[in-house]
Amino acid sequence: MLSDPFSVYLSLGSNLGHRETLLRAAVTRLAVFLDHIRVSSIYETQPLYVTDQPLFLNIVLHGYTRLTPGKLLKRTRGIEDAMGRDRTAAVAKGPRVLDIDILLYGDRIIREPDLIVPHPGMTERSFVLTPLLELEPDLRDPRTKLPFARDLAALGAQGAQGIYTYASWEYTEQAGQG
Repeated sequence: MLSDPFSVYLSLGSNLGHRETLLRAAVTRLAVFLDHIRVSSIYETQPLYVTDQPLFLNIVLHGYTRLTPGKLLKRTRGIEDAMGRDRTAAVAKGPRVLDIDILLYGDRIIREPDLIVPHPGMTERSFVLTPLLELEPDLRDPRTKLPFARDLAALGAQGAQGIYTYASWEYTEQAGQG
C-alpha cells in the first residue's frame, strides 16, 4: 500500500453475456479499492482486431488508489476471473465476459513483465480514447507529454466508426468504497 493515493484510469469492456450488467458490477467491485470514481458514458463498439465476434460495450473510469501498480493489476484480474473470464480458453483479442485494462497510473511509466503503463495499445483504440477524453478532455500522454486528443484525431475514420453513446452512466459512490 502507498501512503498517497494515485490517480488511475481503467478501461473496461464486455461483449458476452449481459454486458451492461457486467460492467456495472465490475465498477461496484472496483469501488472496494478505488475512491472518488467517475465513469464515462457506455459506448457500444465494433471489435477492432478479431472482427468476427459480438459488439463490445466499453467504459473508462477514473479513481484514486493506494494500491501499488502490481497489486492493482492483481485485484483487477481477480475481478475478471470472479466474473467469469477464462484466460485459458480465450482467443487473444477475442470475445470476453470482462476485460479490465490499466490505462494510466498517475504520470508513471511502468514496464514490468505483466504490466505496461501507459497501456501500450491505448493510442490506437478509439474505444479507449473516446471515453477517456470524455472524462478528461485535456489529458496528456505521460510518455510524450502530447494530448491524447491528438492521438484520437490521428485515428481518422476508426476514431468515429462504430462508436456512439449507449447509455449515460450514473454512478454514485456507496458503501464499500475504499
